[in-house]
Amino acid sequence: MTTPTPQPSPVAVAAVIPAKDEAERIAATIAAVRAIPGVDLVVVVDDGSADATADIAREAGAAVERHPRNRGKAAAMTTGAARVAREDSGAARPLLFVDADLEASAANLGVLVSPVAGGEVDMTIAILPPQKQAGGGRGFVVRLARKGIHGLTGWQATQPLSGMRCLSRTAFDAATPLARGWGVEVGLTVDVLARGLRVREVPCELHHRVSGRDWRGQLHRARQYRDVWLALAARRLRRARP
Repeated sequence: MTTPTPQPSPVAVAAVIPAKDEAERIAATIAAVRAIPGVDLVVVVDDGSADATADIAREAGAAVERHPRNRGKAAAMTTGAARVAREDSGAARPLLFVDADLEASAANLGVLVSPVAGGEVDMTIAILPPQKQAGGGRGFVVRLARKGIHGLTGWQATQPLSGMRCLSRTAFDAATPLARGWGVEVGLTVDVLARGLRVREVPCELHHRVSGRDWRGQLHRARQYRDVWLALAARRLRRARP
């Protein structure tokens, strides 16, 4: 996989990192994100963590928002985007969404920023390389997401569930309210494309945890499947309305 060379960002960019129980990894991820050219604000949304995620994130230089209980990824993204909007004093910053467990590899996300900051596209999506540890899934959720996105928009996604994305504020607003839970990425893609906005997938050298084959991993994938199915069903229903 050939990763493009990141270009300096012509505008300020805000990174939003949803996090739950990521005390071991969050500081390294924040440090890597802060090194990305153009990123001048990092917001960590602690989504009901039982550990010291929020305190460590604050010590690492991030602005922190906290949910007293776990509300899910979509809610964390919405909270983070709202914090960025409050911090914006001029033009709305593009939003770079980052998984909390990327650690040092998050520094490679700069390739997502420059096409959006430069006005070439409205949303970029990271294509990840094969991970060091193989996941425990059989691809059911990916196939559901890929087929659903294509059926609704005609666009063929390589990695439809990739959570690492950079969006203009226009693109983010086009997709709000966000699809619930783990359907958020599919909902973002469908909604942004449905508004006639431009989307580009970009190879990006990123490494994070993958879910295993134990019961926790199976439960996670079942929830993913449910949320993706619901996101697609809601958008099919919306399109069918006169």
